[in-house]
Amino acid sequence: MSGTDPAGHAAPEGYDPGDYPPFAVTVDLAIFTVRDGALKVLLIARSADPYAGAWALPGGFVDIDEDIADAAWRELAEETGLTRTDWHLEQLRTYGTPGRDPRMRVVSVAHVAFAPDLPDPQAGSDARNARWWDVDDLNLPGLRGGNHDSDVDDAPALAFDHARVLADAFDRVAAKIEYTSLATAFCPPTFTLGELQHVYEAVWGVRLDRSNFRRWVQQTTGLVRPAQTDEVRPPQGRGRPAALFEARTEGVRTLHPPLLRPEHARTLRADEKR
Repeated sequence: MSGTDPAGHAAPEGYDPGDYPPFAVTVDLAIFTVRDGALKVLLIARSADPYAGAWALPGGFVDIDEDIADAAWRELAEETGLTRTDWHLEQLRTYGTPGRDPRMRVVSVAHVAFAPDLPDPQAGSDARNARWWDVDDLNLPGLRGGNHDSDVDDAPALAFDHARVLADAFDRVAAKIEYTSLATAFCPPTFTLGELQHVYEAVWGVRLDRSNFRRWVQQTTGLVRPAQTDEVRPPQGRGRPAALFEARTEGVRTLHPPLLRPEHARTLRADEKR
């Protein structure tokens, strides 16, 4: 494509893009939510070769006149029927190992997104099926802790290098909720401290001590504040109604002190980190 950039700069006279080997840019999305008491990730069953029928991360090719983030949201809607709301989205990293896609040289810009209790997806024109998968039901390279200390029987083989991408995406989420306020992005606008604790437990695959967790929340700056409401959460069984909280601020805040993962929590082995 020829023309000028936003600042008005034009390609040099005689410049021919055909002088260079062609390659494509794609987007892949690792979308997490907490549902039914577990950490879930969204996968689609591919409808076309390569890897027809295999499970994969939602994603696809970036159009020539399209922004990277816009392509990510477009592919999500086309393949799963889910549309952007108040999700947290951030770039994970770029994957460009030669041969990662048998069609041509393809560089993928992977993203991580998460939001609370997302609905069931609906497979679109580019997918045979779309569903939430429990992270514990997938074999992800280098992941240890939770139920990942041995291979998972009957786990699907993911297309392309998506098992590697998904392992990196999980590690990003698990690490960032240690030292930032991103755990609240898995929660609705108002939530109880018990519901917030459940997010940490679902992501890390461990049980946390209730008293210690609440003490940490009280000592931590930048995480939560009492919700601006008189409502309370009715108790499940005996006990008092639970007070409601909300994220202290919009966006990401660094926590002081951080809440570090227990030794037996899910984590990516140090030799697998990039």
